[in-house]
Amino acid sequence: MTPVVTATPVIAGRTTLLDRFEQPARAALARLTPDEAAVVERELAAWRRAGERATTPLAELTDVARAVPERLYHDSARVLLRMHEIAGSGNYQSCLSSLPTVRACFDLGLVPDAGDRSEDAESGGFDGAPAELVVGRGHIAPSFYAERYVRGTFPFAPLTTLHRDGLTGVVHRDWGFRNTMRYSLGVGVAQAVSLAWDLRRRGLTRKVVCLAGDGELHEGVTFECLRFAQEAGLDNLILVVDSNGKGIEPLRAPVSREYLSHYLGRARDVDGQNSQAVATGLRDMLEAPGGGALLCATRKEGHSFKPPADPAAPPPRASFATTSGRLLADFQEETGRPLAVFTGDMAARFGLAGAVPYENVGLAETLSLGLTLSLPDDTVKVVATDAMYYMDSLSMLTEATTSTRHLLVLAGRSWGAWGGAANAVNLLDQIMRTKVYEPVTAAEFRACAEGQLADSATAHVLSMVDARFAEPGRDCSADIDGAEWITPGVDHAEPDCAVISFGYATVLVEEANRDLGLPHLHCAALRPDLAPALIEQLRRCRSILSVEYNGVSGGFGEGLRARYLLPLTPHGVSGDIVNCVHDKQLSLHGMAPDQLAERLRALRENGAAASC
Repeated sequence: MTPVVTATPVIAGRTTLLDRFEQPARAALARLTPDEAAVVERELAAWRRAGERATTPLAELTDVARAVPERLYHDSARVLLRMHEIAGSGNYQSCLSSLPTVRACFDLGLVPDAGDRSEDAESGGFDGAPAELVVGRGHIAPSFYAERYVRGTFPFAPLTTLHRDGLTGVVHRDWGFRNTMRYSLGVGVAQAVSLAWDLRRRGLTRKVVCLAGDGELHEGVTFECLRFAQEAGLDNLILVVDSNGKGIEPLRAPVSREYLSHYLGRARDVDGQNSQAVATGLRDMLEAPGGGALLCATRKEGHSFKPPADPAAPPPRASFATTSGRLLADFQEETGRPLAVFTGDMAARFGLAGAVPYENVGLAETLSLGLTLSLPDDTVKVVATDAMYYMDSLSMLTEATTSTRHLLVLAGRSWGAWGGAANAVNLLDQIMRTKVYEPVTAAEFRACAEGQLADSATAHVLSMVDARFAEPGRDCSADIDGAEWITPGVDHAEPDCAVISFGYATVLVEEANRDLGLPHLHCAALRPDLAPALIEQLRRCRSILSVEYNGVSGGFGEGLRARYLLPLTPHGVSGDIVNCVHDKQLSLHGMAPDQLAERLRALRENGAAASC
């Protein structure tokens, strides 16, 4: 998964951690046991009494933990489970598989303490640690929080806010990590090689330890990094690999010990489920000359944490993205066209298993596109990827977009300003023969795929939203590049004001507009071609609101306003989407139906006032 992180707020030179954690911790109280809730209340009270804050976030958290020293749990594995149960989501299995390695890093003194991080000019290191630690498995930050908690340097209250607008699930400098995972998996290895190279350049003997996963080693950048490390003679790099044979899906083959030993000098296998065995193996590598790879054999079950289903509740609606496999199978049956489907560990997200044959390339996103380049022209090439993953393979995506016929890119999970349709237009709009859609009905999906057949030289990017929703009653399937009035009875009216929505936002606006009945126009194309009569109708409106679950800047609404000169105000996501559950994302960015309803009421009232 591609990490997204948010920084700790700073006011007047100090971190406002209580401001950050108190509200989400209180919101979690109903999901806590009585003992947990009582400890959280005592910690928050101690936090408020503390007065002057410590100089670093970790030091501040340590002070709170010491003020309320009671430990509810003494096993970090149990703490990890509770964090995910309270959050209701997260990468529990990844965190659990790496937990013995994390414990070993604490035991060896590799994890920075809560003090100020001052650099020793002689060694190039921090805090007296025996080596520099870079956590490439950026999403295992909860393992470190859990271990800090049982060791008495982390309070319980922040743990209850994981993925709930409080504690980030991704490594961040504020929480004691050498480098921040700001963008993608694989970059941790690049950071480690960069640091090892710099230490050698300065003539320092200090070593760098990088925690990585075997799925992560599929990333193209890791191959480049290991090749460079060997050629540059970086004998101060130790790669610690969580080797469980799984990324999100099972890997094609185990990580190659011979490959790693060739580039890093030596490779050693240890029982990765035994923290003492990991610590012994890693200590030996730190004390011996040269670098190497420590392969820690672990086990990992399902990727994403899911709380037990309520047997009395109806089964949850499937997210729209997971219908992709069935829709592709229907498309193939209806058209008789051969399909070649490639995905980077995303088969579950798109519902491919049991629906269509596919090839999983792991996290080698560049390869997923590269495998399309020499296939026969009449084959429909489908690349099912994450909304941000195709950023990793932009050069190959450019090649495929400009040279491959019948290319259909499914981009899952809309991350607001980061992903989905916004990334597609930002990265691909300057490339010829590319169209971007966000279908929200099965009929729109078919229309997009059929349009690709009719214009085989044009690459089609479909933002497949990873959210659960009921399909709207009307859609753009009859004219996928046009627009459709969702609100009944306005097809030939002269509205004073109107709302225009793109893709998934239509579902949200439709719910918000249910009792208001404002004229509501839906588009499935990011750059729609509106009919002249419709353009004139919209231009006669006194005000128009556009809504998109994407970044506003340069997005759907701004494109409409610039192209058709409409009296339009765009509304969407501003800045980064935060790493929290979907419903929370909506409310934080003003996209929840109740928030949209307020905007629609204001739109109607302002329009009425303007006409008086």
